Amino acid sequence: MSPAVPSTLTEQTCFDMRETLAGRRRGLRAVLPFAGPAVVASIAYMDPGNFATNIQAGAGYGYSLLWVVAVANLVAMLFQSLSAKLGLVTGRNLAELCRAALPQRYVYVMWGVSEIAAMATDLAEFVGGSIGVSLLTHLPMMPSMVITAVITYGLLQFEKHGFRPLELAIAALIGVIGLSYLAELLIAPVQWGAVARHTFSPGMPDSNALTISVGIIGATVMPHVLFLHSGLTQNRVRARNETERAKLLRFSNIEVVVALSVAGLINMAMVIMAAGAFHAGHAEIASIETAWRTLTPLLGSAAAGLFLAALIASGVSSSVVGTMAGQMIMQGFVGFHIPVWLRRLITMAPAFAVVACGVDATRALVLSQVVLSIALPVPMIALVWFTSRGDLMGRYRNRRATTLAALAGTVVVLALNLVLLLQIAGMSPWPPFHAA
Repeated sequence: MSPAVPSTLTEQTCFDMRETLAGRRRGLRAVLPFAGPAVVASIAYMDPGNFATNIQAGAGYGYSLLWVVAVANLVAMLFQSLSAKLGLVTGRNLAELCRAALPQRYVYVMWGVSEIAAMATDLAEFVGGSIGVSLLTHLPMMPSMVITAVITYGLLQFEKHGFRPLELAIAALIGVIGLSYLAELLIAPVQWGAVARHTFSPGMPDSNALTISVGIIGATVMPHVLFLHSGLTQNRVRARNETERAKLLRFSNIEVVVALSVAGLINMAMVIMAAGAFHAGHAEIASIETAWRTLTPLLGSAAAGLFLAALIASGVSSSVVGTMAGQMIMQGFVGFHIPVWLRRLITMAPAFAVVACGVDATRALVLSQVVLSIALPVPMIALVWFTSRGDLMGRYRNRRATTLAALAGTVVVLALNLVLLLQIAGMSPWPPFHAA
């Protein structure tokens, strides 16, 4: 009996993956069907919070902190690869494994903390996208947030047609961000020799530069995408034997490296653009709104328009991913599923409440980073623990070097998040970090 002809994008992608696993495809055609989970996860590393820290780094210190962005991206690659591996090997996501392996009282605490983190993440991303819509349309924040909500809900409807349409939509929005910043680099004056030098030569100009570096690295690994990536691999092709599982892991690692390399290059482009446009005469710029208003007289309306296009694409896509992560966290920890429209309302509610109460959008983003810093130990420690267990991962358990690198990354990221918390609380010897 001949196999059924695929009728949807998702079915076609699954068919193509099976063909590759069976050895009937080679080259780029073999790899492309496996691209998707890391692409979706990578948007978390290009969200509006990254815009803020990268603008501060470039405006205040030129190209000096490019190496920090590069190091942060390497940490992200390690943890996202572990998350993907966990899902591929066990067939369960990180939240589900926490529910299965830990006492119930701890599971509920972890669920509560993780839900709050998902909402805090969405607050930052949703507000960031709404700022872009507000600057573009010249509307107040509240109607701009409604517009952003409608757009994100529309994108979430793609999930009804399987995983592939939404993956392609997210990839297209990443393309908008990437092409916008590529064009920005052609407009802004760039000293490419300095870019190359500072990318590979660590240096810390002063204590405030350390503060900004804490903001870059401390928010590198986002709690929600560690949960999400392990689940995204579940909804695709399952390995039928060890040979196929090894192939899936190999393709997954390739995708993580490529997707997060693109995310890292976009983040570096943000710093480079800010350095070229602002460092010489506007080093004090520290907010998204100020950066946009300053771009027009410095580089022209095209540069400002490209900046807004990238910001809106970033906010909308990262808010979609945040909603997906929140849904997966709830299902994994407590097995409870709610309609996506209700999930969207729940995750948007804090953002609308904050703006309705008159809280400055910049301040709201700062507070969201505090919540993320508190929640981050939950998925990081759990992920390293699960992927290091031989009884769970079998031959795919972490090698000693991988475990040591992951533990070192965990300690560094958590320590920097602690420093960030102390700075915001006014208890750190370094100046406070002002996110936009």
